[in-house]
Amino acid sequence: MHDINCFVPNCQSRPYAPAGTQSVCKDHFINFLTWRRRRGPQMFLKYAAMTMQDRDAIAAEWQKTIRVDEAPSNSPKV
Repeated sequence: MHDINCFVPNCQSRPYAPAGTQSVCKDHFINFLTWRRRRGPQMFLKYAAMTMQDRDAIAAEWQKTIRVDEAPSNSPKV
């Protein structure tokens, strides 16, 4: 987790947790967890057993659901 910023476009917040091989800020990480939870309880078990490359595919799928202009409340405006 060596990223300088969250990997979500237009988000300048510091990394908080991994999402695959990339990092996301705290607000986007909570959004990512909520998105996975809505996909069903089996997603948590499945995600835990995935390799990092497989997790990248899930993170990329989640990233498509985020509006590009959406920024966490604590991030500086770009």
